[in-house]
Amino acid sequence: MTALAAQYLPSGFGLAHAAAIVLVLALWGFYTPILGLLGRGSLNSQLHAVRLRWFEVHQGAEREHRVFDAIMLGHISNSISYFGSGTLLVLAGLVGALANVNSVYLLTRGLAFVDHSMPLELFTLCVFLLTAILAQCFFSFTYALRKMAYTFAMLGGLQASKADTPQARVMGEQSAVVLTEAVRSINTGIRGYYYAVAAMFLFAGPWVCIAATLAITALLYYRQLFSPTAVAIAKYVDVLKGAKD
Repeated sequence: MTALAAQYLPSGFGLAHAAAIVLVLALWGFYTPILGLLGRGSLNSQLHAVRLRWFEVHQGAEREHRVFDAIMLGHISNSISYFGSGTLLVLAGLVGALANVNSVYLLTRGLAFVDHSMPLELFTLCVFLLTAILAQCFFSFTYALRKMAYTFAMLGGLQASKADTPQARVMGEQSAVVLTEAVRSINTGIRGYYYAVAAMFLFAGPWVCIAATLAITALLYYRQLFSPTAVAIAKYVDVLKGAKD
C-alpha cells in the first residue's frame, strides 16, 4: 500500500511535508471550533447578539432611519466584492504559474529563501496548494455575497412596527442569523489569506512552514481573544446582554 501511494507522490515528498500541509488545512478548517474551546468563540459569533439588537431596533425605526441600515450593509457588500475581485486576480496569476510551472521553477532558483533542493514535482505541488487555498477563498467571498443578497431581501421584508409579536421576533432573529453567516464566510476567506502565507513557506521547507503556520495561528487567536478590540467587544456584548436581561 505504501509503495502504491509513493508512485503518486512527487519526488522529495516526505512525512514532514505531509504534516505541514495537514497542519495548514486543519488549523484553517477547524479554526472556529478550536477557538470556541479556548474562549468565548469568535468575535463574529459574539457580535451576533449585537446584530439581533440591530434588527430589533430596525423594526421599530422610521423609514428614514432604516435607509441608513441598508447603506451600511451595502458597504459590507462592496468590501466583499473588493476581496472577491482581488482574489480572482491572484488566482488567475497562480493558474498562470501552474501552466508555466517549468519557467517559474527555474526563475525561483535564484531566490535565497527557496529550498534549492526541491524537485520540480514537489514545487508544482506547493503551487497547486496555494492555488487551491486561494480558490476556496474566492468561493467563500462569492458565497458571502449570496448571503448578503439574502439578507437584503429579509431586511426588506421586516415590518416597520416594533418587534413585539412572535412572528416579527422570529423574522428579526433569522435575518440576524443570515447576516452572521455572511460575515462568517467573509472571515473564512480573509483567514485563508493568512494560511496561504503560511503555505508559501513550504517553498523554504516543511519545518519552516510548520513554524510559520503555528505563529500565524497564534497571532489570529491573540486577535480574537486578547487584543484590545476583542476585550472591547466582549465588554460591549456583556453590557448589551445585561441590559436585555
